[in-house]
Amino acid sequence: MVKINELSHYTQQLMQAERFKDYCPNGLQVEGREEIRKIVTGVTASMALLEAAHRAEADLILVHHGYFWRNEDARIIGIKRNRIHFLLSNHLNLMAYHLPLDAHPELGNNVQFGQLLGLTPVDYLGEASLVAVGDLGQAIPLSSLVEKLKVQLERQPMLIGDPQQMVRRVAWCTGAAQGYMDVAIASGVDVYISGEVSEQTTHQALESGVSYIAAGHHATERYGIQALGHHLAERFDLEHEFIDIKNPV
Repeated sequence: MVKINELSHYTQQLMQAERFKDYCPNGLQVEGREEIRKIVTGVTASMALLEAAHRAEADLILVHHGYFWRNEDARIIGIKRNRIHFLLSNHLNLMAYHLPLDAHPELGNNVQFGQLLGLTPVDYLGEASLVAVGDLGQAIPLSSLVEKLKVQLERQPMLIGDPQQMVRRVAWCTGAAQGYMDVAIASGVDVYISGEVSEQTTHQALESGVSYIAAGHHATERYGIQALGHHLAERFDLEHEFIDIKNPV
């Protein structure tokens, strides 16, 4: 058992949230009960996750995608009202880490996702060093990399490029990071992996010769939050459960 204020302070220091100019507040977003015995982690603080966490008897819900995003309607109405009402009524704490979780060198989405592919980041590029670069050790057909992603993520990635292309140097950034495609191209990698794809990404890939793989926003961001939850559970002797609310995007 740990007090929420102690847990929140430790996690803020661990994630170095002040380093990031983010799109949402990082850390404790909705305060609930004072004492924490069980953490439930998930990718997004949807109502489905809140309800599942409550059934699992969580005291703290820890997510990558929380609330209060920049430029969103500030009024507590509709979906937002329902979610916050549920949290407050059930005395549940909600904590969220966005960019700090993507970039953390040990627990982050990028490093955890790289481990699935046998990739260790050797360099970081782009804003806040969010794009990781690694080497597969030997050149392999692009189709083999796509198949490995399919098996690991249990979904079919979208490939823009030649499946027979031999690739070795890989850049990646989980989530909706297709906007860093130009950074990947400039770095001279063979392929760039992210979660989502935009219309212009197709042209960038085909014209540059740097292939692109869209492996799923939700699918690529399931791993950092689990690593963080496991770390906190070990540090404070808490129970931890990851609940995966399926999302095809």
